[in-house]
Amino acid sequence: MKLKTSLTILGGCMVIFIFIMLPIVLSVQDKKEDYVASYTGSSFTLTDVNNNPITDRSFQGPATALFFGFTHCPDICPMTLTKLKIISEQLKKDKNKLKIFFISIDPERDTPELVKDYLESFGDQFVGITGDPEKIFKLSRSWGILKEKIFTEDGEYTLNHSSPIILLQDGKYVATISQQDDIKKSLKKIKKYL
Repeated sequence: MKLKTSLTILGGCMVIFIFIMLPIVLSVQDKKEDYVASYTGSSFTLTDVNNNPITDRSFQGPATALFFGFTHCPDICPMTLTKLKIISEQLKKDKNKLKIFFISIDPERDTPELVKDYLESFGDQFVGITGDPEKIFKLSRSWGILKEKIFTEDGEYTLNHSSPIILLQDGKYVATISQQDDIKKSLKKIKKYL
């Protein structure tokens, strides 16, 4: 009898807890989306790795993906670029096209030639951007990208950085693809805007 009463009380407490916490959890999730959506980019003028002018107008179109990374990245950047390559190939099969921009957050090391060579190993669908460190910093911050230099014992450094794929439609934020999103989920998100 005591066990049954204890289980009933425990069950009641769980229902009350869920009833109280569910609106809070949903509210936090909505605020997170609002926070990310509050990033709007900024006006800028840079050049791509082929010396073509790139501005905020270059991000116009039905579906555009931005990824901020760097060529010396040991894992996240190559995995994300591979994911974007697969996504792009899948979309081409359906006669859809996704504009993809790779923006270096390490312009001190990432010369146009280095970025161009790096991206060629992932295919020809990427537009590589690097350039003036101050302009790159302002552009990355305007999309909510954070980075931190971490120095190694040999005096070299790596970068710890936020790594979402930012999806735009007509130059405006519509969604992000995270590292946890698989190819199928990522394609579903993108196809909503094509």
